[in-house]
Amino acid sequence: MTLRVLVVDDDFMVARVHTGFVTKVAGFEVCGVAHTAQEALEKVESTRPDLVLLDVHLPGVTGLDLIGPFREIIPDLDVLVITSEREAESVRKALRAGAVHYLIKPFKFQALQERLEHYRRTRESLAAIDEAEQDAVDKAFGVRGTATRLPKGLSAETLAMVEHQLRENPGETSASTMAERTGMSRSSARRYLEYLSNVDRVTVSLDYGNVGRPERLYRLER
Repeated sequence: MTLRVLVVDDDFMVARVHTGFVTKVAGFEVCGVAHTAQEALEKVESTRPDLVLLDVHLPGVTGLDLIGPFREIIPDLDVLVITSEREAESVRKALRAGAVHYLIKPFKFQALQERLEHYRRTRESLAAIDEAEQDAVDKAFGVRGTATRLPKGLSAETLAMVEHQLRENPGETSASTMAERTGMSRSSARRYLEYLSNVDRVTVSLDYGNVGRPERLYRLER
């Protein structure tokens, strides 16, 4: 099955580039392009896409506010946010609205390809089961080792945001840096990073560059 994609971006050249990226991924086709909020709503109605690649910065509005109206037109429509917006609150708002991913500009073709292919696998995995077991759900969402409950005080939404930051910022990350990127406290950031270490999602190294206790640095397992 070919999945239909609507590209929404106020920059005509960027929209053209993203359209070219989508058409290079097997199993996807671009069914329309929109450059304003009103045009996006009209194209959702007329083209009936499966997925919207949605820019946050549109003339006069934030694209994130369109997710609700999109789903009034197509209740099961999925949205992949593509934006230069790096504010943690924007990421949190996208997660709360149910975006399937949040990809920060600029990015290479491979980054979008990986997310589109993961999205397709998720749809196919869920379509293949009638009654969901936890292992099947974890596989569909690309999650490893989460069949057990998170420790008390940790939330799945915040954990997803921390993992997103680790993916989008390759290399070693400290708890202090994670706290700055996400807006949470350093102690909270460290709790999430240590949890990911305990379930083998990140590797940990020590930085002895400063006087006193070495700083723990975390890198997402690829």
